[in-house]
Amino acid sequence: MTDNDIKMRLELLETRILHQDAAIDELTRTLLSQEQLMNRQVEAIKHLEEQIRTLGSSNPGAATNEPPPPHY
Repeated sequence: MTDNDIKMRLELLETRILHQDAAIDELTRTLLSQEQLMNRQVEAIKHLEEQIRTLGSSNPGAATNEPPPPHY
């Protein structure tokens, strides 16, 4: 192997590493974004669950006072 071959291979390796670093950075940004979105969704679900509990406990006897549906 000549010095020129070694330099060319080294340049190719350095280029590949730069592209891989860029890809890893992009994946990291995407992962962080997805994590933030998931955290917001979890909080929204908790909020909705609390609203459902509040609505259910504020009118506990409403379902039992309904007349039965008519039968055909």
